[in-house]
Amino acid sequence: MYTIGEVAKLLGVSTHTLRYYEKENIITADRNESGDRVYNESHLTWLRFVMKLKETQMPVAQIRKYAQLYTEGEHTTQARLELLEHHKSSIQNQIKTLAATEKMLENKIAVYKEWIHKQHSMKY
Repeated sequence: MYTIGEVAKLLGVSTHTLRYYEKENIITADRNESGDRVYNESHLTWLRFVMKLKETQMPVAQIRKYAQLYTEGEHTTQARLELLEHHKSSIQNQIKTLAATEKMLENKIAVYKEWIHKQHSMKY
């Protein structure tokens, strides 16, 4: 079992973030006899998944919806699948946009390097 501070350190997030996820019903921490939040390995696995979704720009509302569907049980499998497929499509669009932007930047950088090289060559 891990304390909220230990989980925050392990995952590289703040304790505030973990409390926020709990407030948003994305995770439900267990409580020890003192009432402190405690987390187990399955909590860590879930939080790592949530963080990947967040890193890939899934809105908190969608993460919350996925968590809600998961909690409701197996009859929500199709809805969870569709939610994840939609997010995957969004990620693929992001990748295409990033690749196009990278190519544009490479071209612009090449132009600047060539211009600087010419300017430098003209001085000598």
